[in-house]
Amino acid sequence: MSQRTCRLVTLGCKVNQYETQLVQEALERHGFREAAEDESADLCVVNTCTVTNEGDAKSRKMIRSLAKHNPGTRTIVMGCYATRDPDAVGGLPGVFEVVQDKRELPDVLAREGVHDIPDGISSFEGRKRAFVKVQDGCVLRCTYCIIPQVRPGLSSRSPESIEAEVRRLVANGYREIVIAGIHVGHYGVDTTRGRSGRAPFRLWHLFRRLDRIPGEWRMRLSSIEANEIDDDFISAAADCEHLCPQFHPALQSGSDSVLSRMRRRYRVGRFLDKLERIRGVMPDVAFTTDVIVGFPGETEAEFEETLETCRRAAFMKIHCFPFSVRRGTPAAEFAQQVPPATRKERMQRLAKLERDLAQRYYETQVGRRLEVLVERECDGRPGWVRGTDRHYVPVLLPGTERDVGHCVTARGVVAHPEYLEARP
Repeated sequence: MSQRTCRLVTLGCKVNQYETQLVQEALERHGFREAAEDESADLCVVNTCTVTNEGDAKSRKMIRSLAKHNPGTRTIVMGCYATRDPDAVGGLPGVFEVVQDKRELPDVLAREGVHDIPDGISSFEGRKRAFVKVQDGCVLRCTYCIIPQVRPGLSSRSPESIEAEVRRLVANGYREIVIAGIHVGHYGVDTTRGRSGRAPFRLWHLFRRLDRIPGEWRMRLSSIEANEIDDDFISAAADCEHLCPQFHPALQSGSDSVLSRMRRRYRVGRFLDKLERIRGVMPDVAFTTDVIVGFPGETEAEFEETLETCRRAAFMKIHCFPFSVRRGTPAAEFAQQVPPATRKERMQRLAKLERDLAQRYYETQVGRRLEVLVERECDGRPGWVRGTDRHYVPVLLPGTERDVGHCVTARGVVAHPEYLEARP
């Protein structure tokens, strides 16, 4: 009997990528192999995204493409779009199972003969760093976000399971582990809040526990809310040898009035104060962030406030997103939607500021010793490789294919707008 083939596709966030890897390892345990590029797959799995309308459209396009290029395949669709609109997903070609709730996944896979889903992953297909999902769900109600509707409630993994997974990945050669989740800062809230006899175990406790794992590896936090940066978090961040000195507190807007309409839980002054408190114990720390441009009602003055806040925060990288109307969220019904041309022009201005701030940070690393995780060879530049350092700075340096997947040390020599050049 020939071995069954599968093809897995992921759209969206780090958590989706992790969940697809978990499914892939479950399938491989039961005799599936990944279909070759020119081979039709017996089973396809699509992990969808619904954070924007574009995510929905990309998910539908991918499902149709798989049906076209894998005649007769059976497609399982999971992820946030499958949860939000299962009827639309179920009507697409080739789809025979729609996983509306991840708790249904074991039963769905069991119908394919897959009865043993691993408790954590052992590798991360096609990547030099591995993501580890530590929690799921969000209970916030930001007015622009659909995710709490499709990933409601909070669910944290046990520290024992997480530690075992990280140890396994480090032993298998992964030199960077990214701690990920839907709302990572709420790790542990659901398992210890209000339960007598159980000491709280929060994200900073997890840092300290994982930091005891020996070896040449590093840990990176995917994101954190400003409100969750407290004294315990800052102390642990400063103490943990393996934790990278780079954090991603999502700003979303640098205007207090816009933050209020977004229903965010902080204001600019408090946000900046949290950054300064971390800098007080980690002077070399790098901050990255997300900003939504053109939120309904955003005036020119409010956008200028965002630019000024980004300058004051001295972000190293800013992920800029034009506001996208997401049906089912309060912001979709707000008046004074910002015209597309205005959003585009503001995006360009913020992108320019982001390049300026990035180069300014890169310049602080010139002359310093860097630890770079090499991720790939440089296209069009033989004898050079590209990777990221502990601060998440993109680094180009001399190297070969043998360096890929390893951490190497180098010294920063020239700061460019898009990267830092380094030499051994």
